[in-house]
Amino acid sequence: MQGSANLNLMIKAARKAGRALVKDFREVENLQVSSKGPGDFVSKADREAERIIKEELRGARPTYGWLGEETGEEAGEDPTRRWIVDPLDGTTNFLHGLPHWAVSIALEHKGEVVAGVVFDAAKDELYYAEKGLGAFMNESRLRVSGRRHMIEALFATGVPFGGRSTLPATLQDLARLMPVCAGVRRFGSAALDLAYVASGRYDGYWERGIHAWDIAAGLILVKEAGGFVGPVRAERGIFESNSVIAANGELFEPLCKIIRDVN
Repeated sequence: MQGSANLNLMIKAARKAGRALVKDFREVENLQVSSKGPGDFVSKADREAERIIKEELRGARPTYGWLGEETGEEAGEDPTRRWIVDPLDGTTNFLHGLPHWAVSIALEHKGEVVAGVVFDAAKDELYYAEKGLGAFMNESRLRVSGRRHMIEALFATGVPFGGRSTLPATLQDLARLMPVCAGVRRFGSAALDLAYVASGRYDGYWERGIHAWDIAAGLILVKEAGGFVGPVRAERGIFESNSVIAANGELFEPLCKIIRDVN
């Protein structure tokens, strides 16, 4: 795929941050046995990855706004464009030495995500999409799955932890969905969950209590791969409600009906 200058810039930044994170990831196993533990080390790796991305993106596009997990929101001279960045989506996996985490970078224009990159550096899988130009993983075009029946479908979600308020609703979701589908996975990276929907590995995904930087890049991957995305609460937007439902065209409405059916 021949992408725009902005998409190429995003890919370059994601790869650069990903290389740094892979190097740090190799140290995590050694840190697991130390008395201090790997927590401080991983948080430093996370912040350093965001610094690398910010330096690349804002250095090349200094007028664009910024929303990053680590450094928060910054207005730009151009109010119509902003970068939305999660330098390490799947931090808990990274912390435990699990090779399932990603760099996520999106470009928003006038409130719409128009380009996205999700880089699974541990597996060297680069997902990218641009509005109207399709979605790709490395050099392969992505398409959502063609499954039509819920009982054959595999879904993904994020199960809240640490006493988060969305846990009861998510448990209700699981109770309604699991009897009528082929299974539900919880792999710990929203960016990769959406990338897997785009690639047909999952048939759908939903999550409550999710942030824009976790899912922004993944949203355009799914849409450009032929899928559908929407909020859990239909009356609010995805970013406004901090929630998302994504699936192929055949299963989107059935999944929405189950997830939105909260008593």
